Amino acid sequence: MTVPKGTSRTVSVPRLRILWSFARPHKGALALALVLALVGSGMGLATPMVTKGVLDALGGSASLRGPLLALLFLLVVGSAVTYWQWTLIGALGERVVLRARESMVRRFLRATVTAVTRRPPGELVTRVTSDTVLLHQAATGAPVGLINAVVMLVGTLALMAVLDLVLLGTVAAAVLVVGVLFAVLMPGIATAQQRAQDHLGRLGGNLEGALRAIRTVKAGRAEDRTAERIVADARTSAEHGVRAVRREALAWTIALAGIQLAIILVLGVGAWRVAEGTLEVSGLIAFLLYAFGLMDPISELSQNVTALQSGIAAAERIRETDDLESEADDDARVPVPARAAAPADDTPVLELRDVTAAYGPDAEPAVRGVGLAIPRRGHTAIVGPSGAGKTTLFSLVLRFLEPTGGELLLDGRPYREHTHDEIRARLAYVEQDTPVVPGTIRDNLLLARPDATDAELRRVLREVRLAEKIDALDEGLDTPLSGAVVSGGERQRIALARALLRTPDVLLLDEATAQLDGLTEAAVQECVRARAVGGAVVTIAHRLSTVIDADTIVVMEAGRVRARGSHAELLATDALYRELVEALRIAADPQSV
Repeated sequence: MTVPKGTSRTVSVPRLRILWSFARPHKGALALALVLALVGSGMGLATPMVTKGVLDALGGSASLRGPLLALLFLLVVGSAVTYWQWTLIGALGERVVLRARESMVRRFLRATVTAVTRRPPGELVTRVTSDTVLLHQAATGAPVGLINAVVMLVGTLALMAVLDLVLLGTVAAAVLVVGVLFAVLMPGIATAQQRAQDHLGRLGGNLEGALRAIRTVKAGRAEDRTAERIVADARTSAEHGVRAVRREALAWTIALAGIQLAIILVLGVGAWRVAEGTLEVSGLIAFLLYAFGLMDPISELSQNVTALQSGIAAAERIRETDDLESEADDDARVPVPARAAAPADDTPVLELRDVTAAYGPDAEPAVRGVGLAIPRRGHTAIVGPSGAGKTTLFSLVLRFLEPTGGELLLDGRPYREHTHDEIRARLAYVEQDTPVVPGTIRDNLLLARPDATDAELRRVLREVRLAEKIDALDEGLDTPLSGAVVSGGERQRIALARALLRTPDVLLLDEATAQLDGLTEAAVQECVRARAVGGAVVTIAHRLSTVIDADTIVVMEAGRVRARGSHAELLATDALYRELVEALRIAADPQSV
């Protein structure tokens, strides 16, 4: 949330409610922490009064045993209570942060693909890492600290009033000036901190994107230019951070000077009143102890107001993620189906009926009126020029994208009668870019089928001609997966092996052989042919050599199905298909390919 210039980010009730939503589940522990803080503060407030008793006992030649034991009691018990309170608040803060992080991570991974991809991944990561750190103090320690500081301040002033009203008036004037000062400066501090955090989020998003494209950046000799664009947000964040620091430094300098001036006046006026006999020396010393301690509640107030403002801004950014559209919301509306009869063999496993879809409410449709039936067995290939809508079809089938018109069916039942999980349990998908998940080669293979045995893993690795490569690695299947360990083609084969391990009803391949050499491609095509005997395979290909022997080839153009048929039929009947074949120098006779 970017704050427009001139907007003051003050603490308001609606914004406090957002912060309170994080602390509410722990209100019992917060109440205990507040009681402990008040007990500790009460003992601190009692110390100057007990000290006055020690001085009075000295002046009257009375026993010091009682006052000294009281001071020792206050020290020991107060220290124990303070330790308990600090550890309770610290542990509570960690639980609040953990809950917020867990909630966001689950929300991100359960959100629709469209909702997640609207934002840079680095910005979402910043909300999980950086914003939650600001939430730590604001949702737990700050509320307790604010209430405790107010009680301490009022209690200190009240005990000062008991000791001497004239000296209290001197101190009250200084406290009033400090209060007005903080009221004026704090909104500006909050605004600067909010803007600094916003630019930090942008920095995370831009840096994540640049690191993902590091090879492209280096190949274009754009390291310095890219760094400059990213560092610009870092500089802006630092500028706002420095602005906040300057305001805080000004506030603290004036506050300290004000309190010190008040202490000097107390000394002067107090010495005069002692000389006049209207105030005892012990009373003046006790009053000075309260005056010296006055900075503690004022400091605590300032620090916790600052933490509260930063935490509220962070809480708002975190709560924004609750608005991400979740697939679980759609699944909750799926009716409980009656027991359905097994579909007939001639019922398509997947079917699209007059489907239209777009990537946003105002965007042009990416596909229009598409009708397509995928048989239970066989190989269906989808070809067409870039932008024809091929990948959009896969997004619809995998339910990453919802249609704006028409209907998709699985086993003859509309998609709306299935949950996302039920649909994807029947499918396996190999992406064109073949991203890998963090972890080892084994972790990646087991991603969709965690109960697979080592024998099954080795079987699919042999099918994609990767078993020898994995065996040659020092850690074998437990080798951490990275670009330095496997090439792009090997990564593509790992993704294909992961899909084959599922033995899905429908195998979806988005240019799964783009980075493979001829021999390996031939082996992968053999896997595809074998899989098509017992199930459905749907392939998107820009290299037509991978789909020439498909049972059905679907030609798409401008988001519509233009033609369908075998390789030979399309060569004879469709001009676009012939152009695609000629552009890629594929011979008209498949036997020569």
